[in-house]
Amino acid sequence: MGGMRVTFFGVRGSTPFSAASHTGFGGNTCSVLVQVGDESPILLDMGSGLFGYAQQLAGRAIHGTVLLTHLHWDHVAGLPFFSPVLMPGGQIDIYGPPDEGMSLDEALNRLVSPPFFPVTMDDFAGEIRIHDFWDSEMKIGSATIRCRPVPHTSATSGYRIEVGDAVVVYVPDHQQPLDDPTWVADSVLELCDGADLLIHDGQYPPALFEKRAHWGHSTPGYAVEVARQAGVQSLALFSHDPMHTDEQLEAIEVDAKEKGAVAGVPEVFSAREGMTLHFG
Repeated sequence: MGGMRVTFFGVRGSTPFSAASHTGFGGNTCSVLVQVGDESPILLDMGSGLFGYAQQLAGRAIHGTVLLTHLHWDHVAGLPFFSPVLMPGGQIDIYGPPDEGMSLDEALNRLVSPPFFPVTMDDFAGEIRIHDFWDSEMKIGSATIRCRPVPHTSATSGYRIEVGDAVVVYVPDHQQPLDDPTWVADSVLELCDGADLLIHDGQYPPALFEKRAHWGHSTPGYAVEVARQAGVQSLALFSHDPMHTDEQLEAIEVDAKEKGAVAGVPEVFSAREGMTLHFG
């Protein structure tokens, strides 16, 4: 089969949170699987949702690729629990931006080491290959990958994945402008242009954004504005706040759908853990 299959394994931002009030949307942090036919998997970020994907593998070793947006905890916490790097024969290539004067390899090895973690990545039985990747393009199998910088609180990338005519874009953390809610960085518009699916930060409804305006996130309304300007077909709100219950997220989704209808965005919804979408 051509095209792409996109599965959400973690849709929260900031921190994982498990509660009965969160079962509808899920409580794990950023992790999305992109599959192209029977090619090796492409993983977007390595949040706690990565553990759920590992459980589905049922002990099978795989060769895969991770496209990492940045180094915040909610995007990397699943790495040391990912079974393919814990067993012989497993192999992953991790691509992402360097930051704070460190290469990506240096930063991830510092993260997975005492006193922050009991072992180092050298103790893993699988093979991990780490690559600095910033504002560039590459091919992974039949997929064309474009990486561009995204405004956030640290060095952060967004990714555009193209397979044939199908386009999926991933922008999970995006600082909404403080003074003009209609301005969108050229790099972001380039990524999102005409996408079939845009997975975009929508963590802060307006009242919460007023309190945390400098924390690096977007309102659902700004996500709709990005989708409108870029001519996106389908917008998935993502990086849900860990404190928001299913009921609150459903209300946010309804409001965003109404804004999308006014703006002319064909489809707006909130990503849910376990949801699978097909494109192309």
